[in-house]
Amino acid sequence: MPPATKSFMRREINETPAALRRLLAQSGGAMQAAGDALRQLAPPVLVTIARGSSDHAASYFKYAAEISTGIPVASLGPSVVSIYGAKLRLAGAAALAISQSGRSPDIVSMLAAARQGGARTVALVNVPGSPLEAAADHVVPLAAGQEHSVAATKSFIVSVAASLEVLAAWTEDAALSAALQRLPDQLEEALQQDWSPALAAARGAGSLYTLGRGVGHAVAAEAALKFKETSLIHAEAYSGAELLHGPVSLVDGGFPVFVFAPNDAALPSLVELGTRLNAKGAHLFVAGEGLAGTRLPTVATGHPLTAPLAMLVSFYGFIEEVARARGLDPDVPRGLSKVTETV
Repeated sequence: MPPATKSFMRREINETPAALRRLLAQSGGAMQAAGDALRQLAPPVLVTIARGSSDHAASYFKYAAEISTGIPVASLGPSVVSIYGAKLRLAGAAALAISQSGRSPDIVSMLAAARQGGARTVALVNVPGSPLEAAADHVVPLAAGQEHSVAATKSFIVSVAASLEVLAAWTEDAALSAALQRLPDQLEEALQQDWSPALAAARGAGSLYTLGRGVGHAVAAEAALKFKETSLIHAEAYSGAELLHGPVSLVDGGFPVFVFAPNDAALPSLVELGTRLNAKGAHLFVAGEGLAGTRLPTVATGHPLTAPLAMLVSFYGFIEEVARARGLDPDVPRGLSKVTETV
């Protein structure tokens, strides 16, 4: 692919702010209705249903919801229903499914089973008229527009933003809702951030780690997936705490580590971890402030629950460049297709 030619992936990354504006303009009522329903239900537990990048979006929501409400959020394994035929018992609970296509049979069957098991169901889905919508009590159209690139980018950001707006409506959190309204303009700025200081290390990497805590860990997981699927780099995502329970032993001189460190309550622990990794000779690249290593520029959003999304938009532009630098087409990851219909 000639360097002057923009990939579909790069075009779709650039469309992210506009996609988020569409979500906020077109689906505000649906997100409010879903949030109102959760507040009235007052579920003792909420479960999520998703795969791939959508599952990382669900993980982001899990951290945000647990931090904001204290209510446990658990990810359900779709095969429990689609393969093993379990009957779910979710009376009084809520279930949130996230899917770009809304067509994967295991996701559809799991949400339907959650509803049959007594849960109030919410679906965040990008493709109108999908089978997933029929299994949901509340549907939030993501309005991200078509994605041609196999690697999800704008649909991930919009999925997370939609889940956060539902959370803001549920908890009546005006500050979070206001932060989401500001986010499209901030993402425009995030698109301009230059992460090229990390390009040489990523281009030559065979393996690396991505780290974060809380919502930053969900972004680290999404970043690791993008390293794998677009650039064929073996990348593993860890919580800053979990890294110390074994995986840190693989870190030695020059080992690349990408850290997503928003300025929230977890930052001091990440600063301490960064000091330890730096002492082991790791090549640290840091989205955030206060850690040792090479700082990757980020955009401040003014809210800890939206800050990692701005970091991720900057990362998306970077990983598209990494794929090209490694001689790969980021639009056509090896062995993958846009819609993955698992059972």
